Amino acid sequence: MNSRLSSKLRIAAVASLVALAAMDCALVLAADLATPDAHAIMATVYAQDSSRDTIARASFEITDSDGQHTQKKFSYRRFGASGNTRTMVVFTDPEDVRGVALLSITKAGAPAAQYMFIPATGRVRSVAPQQQSARFLGTDFTFEDIQDHQLEDFSYRLLGSGELIDGHRTYRIEGSPVSATTSQYKLIDYWVAQDVPVIIHTEMFDQQGAKVRVRHASDIKRVAGIWGARNTEIQTVREGTRTVLRIHDIRFNTGLTEQQFTPEALEALHW
Repeated sequence: MNSRLSSKLRIAAVASLVALAAMDCALVLAADLATPDAHAIMATVYAQDSSRDTIARASFEITDSDGQHTQKKFSYRRFGASGNTRTMVVFTDPEDVRGVALLSITKAGAPAAQYMFIPATGRVRSVAPQQQSARFLGTDFTFEDIQDHQLEDFSYRLLGSGELIDGHRTYRIEGSPVSATTSQYKLIDYWVAQDVPVIIHTEMFDQQGAKVRVRHASDIKRVAGIWGARNTEIQTVREGTRTVLRIHDIRFNTGLTEQQFTPEALEALHW
């Protein structure tokens, strides 16, 4: 009798251990499923703009370290989908920058190429890789900040969830360049809104780990089903300067062609 009872108790104990192990596995699996994937979150941000091309009127409002303000107006055009895009910035005002243009070409698996046209010289020149960290025409945006990044340029890690910024719950995601030629930055921290696929806040760190720039997006709007910020402010931490990029008007799928986005097209500038 005691032997039978002992056997039953051992079987019950084993069954309990198996049940507990199964429960632990289920809890771990549920936790894994509940944890958002950082790469998937960023992929949603990139994928939500499904337009074929874009035209915008915009301006840079620049504030120097002494508090002096200047404004530079420009047109912005983009052709192509995320990961394979061509963008062109053409300045229209003031007079001293009118006609200055920057063409940026990004292709999957290749470093971005940039070309600049200066009306005074009438020539197009390539922007050297070492110039990627230089300020773009006196703004706080660098040449790299102006070009489109590709999703696969970085690897991503979720740092946190739930922080409230401008009324949006956010995911905090760390981006690390996949190679030294991908970016001037060692790390970029993104705060992505949980309710709309938009990056609300960004902090950039140099190769020594120091915070060098802070970017903040506001006035989030949806046009033609595409979300985007109408105001983007970027601050250069050490210099105490800032630039606000304002989008005054934007249109999608207007019929632009790839031929309008070549180094040769920069010299013509029909638009």
